[in-house]
Amino acid sequence: MNFLAHLHIAHVSNSSLMGNLLGDFVKGDPDKQYSHIVSQGIRLHRFVDSYTDSHSVMREAKSYFSPETRRFAGIALDVMWDHYLATNWKLYHDRPLNDFCRFAEREVKLEQHQSATISELPNRYLQMTTRMWQGQWLQSYQTLENIEFALQRMSLRSPRMAPLAECFAPLSAHYAELESLFVDFYPELLQVSRDFTFSSGK
Repeated sequence: MNFLAHLHIAHVSNSSLMGNLLGDFVKGDPDKQYSHIVSQGIRLHRFVDSYTDSHSVMREAKSYFSPETRRFAGIALDVMWDHYLATNWKLYHDRPLNDFCRFAEREVKLEQHQSATISELPNRYLQMTTRMWQGQWLQSYQTLENIEFALQRMSLRSPRMAPLAECFAPLSAHYAELESLFVDFYPELLQVSRDFTFSSGK
């Protein structure tokens, strides 16, 4: 799952939105670096990624990719899942997507302001979230053209990531099949995420 899904899952699980965004930027034991609430958000992010990556739905989704692009299929699918979440938003949230995105931005910035460790937040995280809010990335996931643009942009980060640009073709060619996988899987992911947060003492 990508940024929109992690924020949505955090919200419906009553977890830290900032912590769930931080998940890709923090290594090691988060309890040694952040408050309990933020740390639990980071752990929820890690749980969501692990649960999704090991699920049979990912094996089926990756089967639509060529052997040359399959190595990068997980990254491409993370972005595509956000597209399906955005286009099917009314199935999962009462608040319109634009309203939720503005709410998420306010909440994350408030958490950052209140955090005693703001000076220790990773620079990559701060740079990414600044660009995300300014560029309205979450809302842009509604259009397939922006998914292609996002993958192309990510493919330019390093020569190793170049094949990621080629991952858009199978996403587009198997659009309906992948959407069906997402719609079947996402409610399950929401439920296990709530269960994980509850069992973690939140």
